[in-house]
Amino acid sequence: MAKLSDLVTLRSDALAAKYASRPIPMATLIEAYCTGAADIPDIDAFLDARRDLVSFTITPAHVRFLVTRMVPEWLVHSRAQDRRIVRDHYDRGDDFFGWFLGETMVYTSGYFTSDSESLEQAQKNKMDLVCRKLMVRPGDELLDIGCGWGTLAAHAARHYGARSTGVTVAQRGAAFGNAAIARQGLSGQARIECVDYRDIPRKKFDRIVSLEMVEHVGVKNLATYFQVVRDRLADDGHFLLQWCGLRPGGEQGVPPAGMRPEDMVWGLFMNEFIFSGADASLPLGAMVTAMEKAGFEVHSTENLSVHYARTIRRWHDNWRRNRADVVGAYGERWFRLWDVFLAWSWRIALQGTSACYQVLAHKNLDAFDRTFSLGRPSLASSPRIGRVDSGVAAE
Repeated sequence: MAKLSDLVTLRSDALAAKYASRPIPMATLIEAYCTGAADIPDIDAFLDARRDLVSFTITPAHVRFLVTRMVPEWLVHSRAQDRRIVRDHYDRGDDFFGWFLGETMVYTSGYFTSDSESLEQAQKNKMDLVCRKLMVRPGDELLDIGCGWGTLAAHAARHYGARSTGVTVAQRGAAFGNAAIARQGLSGQARIECVDYRDIPRKKFDRIVSLEMVEHVGVKNLATYFQVVRDRLADDGHFLLQWCGLRPGGEQGVPPAGMRPEDMVWGLFMNEFIFSGADASLPLGAMVTAMEKAGFEVHSTENLSVHYARTIRRWHDNWRRNRADVVGAYGERWFRLWDVFLAWSWRIALQGTSACYQVLAHKNLDAFDRTFSLGRPSLASSPRIGRVDSGVAAE
């Protein structure tokens, strides 16, 4: 069994003395690594052996974060707060994200048909999967809520003939997306607007998609979010939601949250350092219940967690390849923080701590035509819906 000293060098004498005979808390070690008080030459080897090397305990620093930031942010979730938090993350710099996302600039799970596929191909697969599940047709008005850098909105316009509108509160993301759309000659068919989801213009859309944005809405505002989606969705329209949710603790859950120890420590790390205020990372049942209360009926669900593990692992590979550029532009601390985030997160996805779900739904109306799926064992591979540039006409 590996020892901490085999894989970690503690440069702080105080830390080395304090944890000479007992496991160091994961949160304490991460902070030491990010500040340079510890070195982890092989982050993969360390994380593979982490259960033998660290403890997943709640620290005084966790408690301070909960009291001073996490709980207050959960309780507020105002437009101003959400705009500040989201822009602090997503407006950091297009170069920062490009160094791990790659050329597609898609910050959500890809979809791999084989493990040998590139990250770029997996992201294109995912965008096709979304458009096929939504049965996007030429001329459909499509709304992408939380559209990031606008890649999906442009893809749906270019390959499926949609009239796409993407919305985000990230200013740089909106500018990047509109510039990319213009370069592709799609400005008459797609656009990105910098607007809060609560302020989306009141019009009807045939198809609405939201990929890994709902977590930022917060539990407090879930009902509002789903009401906005329902109000903007045509009565015969379809809605696809994708999100990442922490699993229930079950028999392995511990007080006070009833979560498994590593799950809880990882969730706190994510909320403090990566995605502040993203407290609507709910299990499947809780999210579906919120959707149903808002008047939606679920057609199908798919678990994409294994695809997300592969996606994040490739992000981590990109990040390490671009280390010199990251450190030169943003400093060593930012490289190390995201080194931990990406390396730990793909393992988290693979072990089930955080599952990525994709749900297709529609309004639960008596008059809704529920026969749309007859003869289609899988909407994702339906022969009746196809890319307009593939020689297969979309109906």
